[in-house]
Amino acid sequence: MTDTPALLVIVDAANVVGSVPDGWWRDRRGAAERLRDRLATEGLPERSGPVEIVMVVEGAARGVASVPGVRVVAAPGSGDDRMVELVGEAGDRPVLVVTADRELRRRVTALGADVAGPRTVRP
Repeated sequence: MTDTPALLVIVDAANVVGSVPDGWWRDRRGAAERLRDRLATEGLPERSGPVEIVMVVEGAARGVASVPGVRVVAAPGSGDDRMVELVGEAGDRPVLVVTADRELRRRVTALGADVAGPRTVRP
């Protein structure tokens, strides 16, 4: 048995969904639900060990519900600000933030998080 905490994976839903021009803008909530369902089914490909996936939504996707395997957090304002808060709340726990947003990457790496691009969770 190990005392190593599960990797906390924080997914920038708007950024990941927006990384592929597949018509997501016609149904932002539906696109976020499809991402959530893919994460719940596939987890974090090519990562071994336990992970906790948190998907941060904002705007039209705020009504997306959590499912087993993915906790959905609706940002009351800026999704970026909420993700930075979640990284800060993680303490010494390992954190991976999935986003291509350069400013968000800068903010979370300053707090000790690792970052990966949208391809980490998108086919």
